[in-house]
Amino acid sequence: MIRSLKQLYGDQLGASDGKLGEVLDFYFDDRSWAVRYVVADTGTWLTGRQVLLSPHALGNLYQPGKLLMVNLTRQQIEDSPGLAAHQPVSRQFEESYYDYYGWPNYWQGDGLWGTNGFPTVVNPFSARKVPTVITGGAHAGHHAAHLRSTLAVAGYHIKATDGLIGHVSDFMMDDKSWTIQQLVVKTGHRLSGRDVRIPTHKVERISYEDSTVFVNLTVAAIETLPTLALDAVGAAA
Repeated sequence: MIRSLKQLYGDQLGASDGKLGEVLDFYFDDRSWAVRYVVADTGTWLTGRQVLLSPHALGNLYQPGKLLMVNLTRQQIEDSPGLAAHQPVSRQFEESYYDYYGWPNYWQGDGLWGTNGFPTVVNPFSARKVPTVITGGAHAGHHAAHLRSTLAVAGYHIKATDGLIGHVSDFMMDDKSWTIQQLVVKTGHRLSGRDVRIPTHKVERISYEDSTVFVNLTVAAIETLPTLALDAVGAAA
């Protein structure tokens, strides 16, 4: 099922032993379009650090209602390697994070998620090293360039092959593979324009310096794309 990420912002997150927080953001890989992390807003709990949840902890995102259950305890999350607030996600952090939980590394193997095409929910292993908070240093930015925030990219201009047309307003994700399948683009005026869906395989590149997404489509072709239709739970046909 295809899900609107925008409609998931603010949904409650529940650990196996209590409340966890709510969905704040998603970090996606701009090469594979896989959503690698849910960013949780934990309120006054675990302040000063980003709380990232791998899809391995959620599995298939199709869960009824506005509560997303995470297959972790609050203590497991609290004891996991921490990433200082406002720091980029580095490979150094990811290696510590995945080693702590015992999940397969998505960057090793031929599949989108390492050896598989979708994240698998397994009981995390006991911590195998003392967790640390990654605060910076020589390796902190390594491999951080390809993980991007959906909140940050929302609003980026869309550059067709022959001109600008609209801006990114949402992301449609397959809730089994956790891959973004389509960008929702509002064409024309921000209030009165149409919302159309551009397949992510039509994206040539994203310029973060210019806040622009370049697509391999003409303005006329984009204007003929189907409009967005969402059902009550945020899935698109």
